[in-house]
Amino acid sequence: MKKLFPFIKKEFLHVLRDTWTMMIILVLPVVMMLLFGYAVTNEIRDTNIGVLDLSKDNISASIIERVQQSEYFTLKHNYNSYHEIEPSFRKSEVGLVVVFDEDFSNNLLHKGKAELQIVADATDPNTAKTLVNYISSIAAQSLMELNKNNPKPMQITPELKLLYNPLMKSSYNFVPAVMGFIVILICTMMTSITIVREKERGTIEMLLVSPTKPIMIIISKLSPFFVVSIINIITIFLVSYFIMNVPVLGNIFVIGGVSLIFLLVALSLGLLFSTIAHSQLEALLYSGMIFLMPTTLLSGMLFPIESMPLFLQAIAQAMPAKWFIDAMRKLMIMGVDAKYVLKEVLVLTFMAITFMTISLKLFKKRL
Repeated sequence: MKKLFPFIKKEFLHVLRDTWTMMIILVLPVVMMLLFGYAVTNEIRDTNIGVLDLSKDNISASIIERVQQSEYFTLKHNYNSYHEIEPSFRKSEVGLVVVFDEDFSNNLLHKGKAELQIVADATDPNTAKTLVNYISSIAAQSLMELNKNNPKPMQITPELKLLYNPLMKSSYNFVPAVMGFIVILICTMMTSITIVREKERGTIEMLLVSPTKPIMIIISKLSPFFVVSIINIITIFLVSYFIMNVPVLGNIFVIGGVSLIFLLVALSLGLLFSTIAHSQLEALLYSGMIFLMPTTLLSGMLFPIESMPLFLQAIAQAMPAKWFIDAMRKLMIMGVDAKYVLKEVLVLTFMAITFMTISLKLFKKRL
């Protein structure tokens, strides 16, 4: 035991002095627990919805009140006409709209049945189904209250209208998300090892003593990955359109422009990881474990961001893939004009400029 103890002590000290090992052992499980515990959920809460109440009576008011009291919905808009609904969906202001026609109460009281129109954004079929079920359940609960004092039972029939994806194909929602994930995965991870690989091989000195400016070195490092990533994006579009039958309703040039901006964000982010890392393993840890896991869970690819706690929603806003996926769903599936993705384009452009500027500042042309 006397001979064994010094070796055990040495290994303990070795692990304790290794910052990255301690982070993986102690910090990563906590981060994973928080992300999976809060982000991974089948429930959908605080979804922004709208109401068009043309009936304007006590029955429709009571149903609307129940909707407002529900934890699943936040009443965002009260519309005055049908023409206001479509632009609201295109701006992503609401995910569902409940419509009471003018004869809703009259039909319910005199005919014993009435139709409740539910208009849902079906770009994400699973979310649309869940929201429609929530609304139908709330309407059923309101009807039970009405039927308590009514000898003749009344019936409310939901009339469903699905926008942008009436066939409820999951590929319509999943392909733009996978596209963003593939680009961020390949570009960030591959670019993150470029400069740090030169450091490990000792060839960085040749670059540092050359008369070439840092920006030229960075451009030369990014160029191969930029070209390869463009080929990847084109391939993904062709596969999704011709094999998976995913529609591309928006302007192809706008879609291409947004994809190129996102590509620059991914490359510049990988370059940033490469400049601050001291080894290829460290660079892969930055881009793989620390960055890609939050991207997968907080980009809206698998789980709706609106259902997450506020602190995770705030972190999600810093995920480049979140903005790209939002833009692609609008452009490809909804077929919106460029003005409806201006916010996403500006955010991605800001990220690309910011990451590239920081990379240039950190890349010092000296040993």
